[in-house]
Amino acid sequence: MSATGGTYNYTVVRQFAVMTVIWGIVGMLVGVIVAAQFIWPDLTFGVPWLSFGRLRPLHTNAVIFAFGGSALFATSYYVVQRTCQTRLFAGGLAAFTFWGWQLVIVLAAITLPLGITTSKEYAELEWPIDVLITFVWVAYAIVFFGTLWKRKTPHIYVANWFFGAFILTVAILHLVNSAAIPVTLWKSYSAYAGAQDAMVQWWYGHNAVGFFLTAGFLGMMYYFVPKQAGRPVYSYRLSVVHFWALIFTYMWAGPHHLHYTALPDWTQSLGMVFSLILLAPSWGGMINGIMTLSGAWYKLREDPILKFLIVSLSFYGMSTFEGPMMSVKTVNALSHYTDWTIGHVHSGALGWVGMISIGSIYYLLPRLFGQTQMYSMRLVTAHFWIATIGIVLYIAAMWIAGVTQGLMWRAVNADGTLTYTFVESTKASMPFFYIRLLGGTLYLTGMLLMAYNMMKTIAGHKAVDAPIPAAVHA
Repeated sequence: MSATGGTYNYTVVRQFAVMTVIWGIVGMLVGVIVAAQFIWPDLTFGVPWLSFGRLRPLHTNAVIFAFGGSALFATSYYVVQRTCQTRLFAGGLAAFTFWGWQLVIVLAAITLPLGITTSKEYAELEWPIDVLITFVWVAYAIVFFGTLWKRKTPHIYVANWFFGAFILTVAILHLVNSAAIPVTLWKSYSAYAGAQDAMVQWWYGHNAVGFFLTAGFLGMMYYFVPKQAGRPVYSYRLSVVHFWALIFTYMWAGPHHLHYTALPDWTQSLGMVFSLILLAPSWGGMINGIMTLSGAWYKLREDPILKFLIVSLSFYGMSTFEGPMMSVKTVNALSHYTDWTIGHVHSGALGWVGMISIGSIYYLLPRLFGQTQMYSMRLVTAHFWIATIGIVLYIAAMWIAGVTQGLMWRAVNADGTLTYTFVESTKASMPFFYIRLLGGTLYLTGMLLMAYNMMKTIAGHKAVDAPIPAAVHA
């Protein structure tokens, strides 16, 4: 031990930070390919493992669990060490979470194109991979909560509450929804059936959004926004209220994915009501993050990393307004099964999750390699504008396409027959598919710029582990 109390374990943070960028490019490239398949269905020459049905789950798993997951591991490991002022608990287990998670991703990239799937949204991976995920996740929980347990600070900072809730809830969601009866090495059948299976699936599916894609990234927000702004969080009391209100409410919102189905009507209504209530804690968190810039708004003009972090909160606010509105049954009757839903998902995924992750990784990379900033801040600025324009093109196109589809599908003639065929609604959507492809390509281009910037930042510099302060005063 040195006089400073040793060093933080940045090795695993570095590994996950670098893989965040790499998996982001992979996942978004597959997304661009499947967007292009809407325009050119024969793009992949009829090769089964490159068909839309095989690549689409690969895209969702890659961007959520490979890109988003790696960002969550990197930031949570960094934040818990810095706020607890202690080295990660069980460094060997932390290393296992990195290599185990990469193995999960590689197995997903092999099995999904081969058509080995449970067909459950966001839970397509078959049972042997689910078992591996469970081992990795238990190790993750031990490392994270072990670090909290041996902290040198008396207080547990609010970011760690969000990270902790995300870890615990995702564990429960994964175990319950992935319960299955194996019949061969690569085939299993769900432990549930019919409407019950659908209900469990969307309890999982929406809370994958609520806890994997929201609570964990709010942990990032509560650390990196104040750090980059050089300001304390706007209201610590609001952050605590935000935490408890969000984790209680989110758990009930899943049935809004199943309006007008065989699910009991009262269950659908319950999901709608809790989705509407969810607007309050969501916007409370958004306001808390944005208002952290009070007295420092000028920094937005000159700091592209802060631009990423604050604009991500704007998209968070927008998508968490849109989601509750779309859960209202009368709105849902128009929006469901249309590209409006796709626009909403990508408003949250590209705008909130993508932008907060990118901003946080831009914050981390120089510090992990002994630098004061990225190789080129002009490239960071260019990345911000390219990504933002890409998102706006993408979601605006999907909104217009979705409303067009919804109106055409439910238009009826005087005699009660449908006014339009399905193929006519598809033809009307075609111009917007081109715009979506352009938007997605721009977002991918931004990630390629980030990869170049990352490589130049790392090149010729040694990895640096920051010293832990020797003493902490309450």
